[in-house]
Amino acid sequence: MHDELVDHLTRSSPLSRGEALRVIQDVLAYFDEATDDYVRRRHRELQAQGLVNSTIFERIAADLQYRAVAPPELTLRQLRRIVYG
Repeated sequence: MHDELVDHLTRSSPLSRGEALRVIQDVLAYFDEATDDYVRRRHRELQAQGLVNSTIFERIAADLQYRAVAPPELTLRQLRRIVYG
């Protein structure tokens, strides 16, 4: 499906064609995660690291702008509502 990108990766890296395709599929799957799912997952991960909610929600808000297709900017309150309903 992504032959041009696979070709580019095999020319510019030591990856085989199969490895390059797997990397592409992994990256696409990572960025395909819905915003709500991403927020919940990151909240759990950061909470498990011992961070407090104020820090967690600020970090998630900052990270969202770097998603492949950035969602609209969410307020800290909107992020809390995603996690806690």
